[in-house]
Amino acid sequence: QVQLEESGGGLVQPGGSLRLSCAASGTMYSIGDMGWYRQAPGNQREMVATITSGGTTNYAGDVEGRFSVSRDNRKNTVYLQMDSMKPEDAAVYYCKARIVPSFGSSWSNYWGQGTQVTVSS
Repeated sequence: QVQLEESGGGLVQPGGSLRLSCAASGTMYSIGDMGWYRQAPGNQREMVATITSGGTTNYAGDVEGRFSVSRDNRKNTVYLQMDSMKPEDAAVYYCKARIVPSFGSSWSNYWGQGTQVTVSS
């Protein structure tokens, strides 16, 4: 059973920084793209940043230059470094990974349970 576990959310002041981590565990044959999404109250879930297994990154326009996504393939972990945070960054942040759980099975999307990020003075 594949599980994604996020950590690192919390309260930060505007202009501050947070670092989120998401570790994939369980039986996995292969891990592809990993990434971060967020959902604020009343809004749809939106992509924040993604990273391929080879390290190619993609960012939403409003976080580019402030957020940085990275991964450690040995630890099956993806990170999101968030700097110069704004009140509009407040949301529940979810990590997502495309994983082949066992040999011969198909790529599937797995989601973490979400971690709350609050940006307020």
